[in-house]
Amino acid sequence: MTDLDPEDQKILTLARSARARNGVAEGAAVRDETGRTYVAGTVELASLKLSAVQTAVAMAVASGARGLEAAAVVTAGEQPAEADLAAVRDLGGAGTPLLLAGPDGALRVRAEA
Repeated sequence: MTDLDPEDQKILTLARSARARNGVAEGAAVRDETGRTYVAGTVELASLKLSAVQTAVAMAVASGARGLEAAAVVTAGEQPAEADLAAVRDLGGAGTPLLLAGPDGALRVRAEA
């Protein structure tokens, strides 16, 4: 699973950087239909909890994105959360890839929303 398109490798690298830079449980990045990327970390406030993927998708929507080409998340988890797949599906449509990598950046799962 290491043969990644350079653009997919880019969003994995951005997600890993967000996780490390912000010291959060997860880092994520999404690429919209125009190739723009949105990078986010987990949001954990008393009144608001969002996964990194949900935050990145929300940032894309707030910036005017009309679709997603791909999403990536770096996490200690082994499988993508259903809520993350749903968020990617909501903006990207069924079949949009969600790449999940471990903290070391190694791809673990390529799922479709």
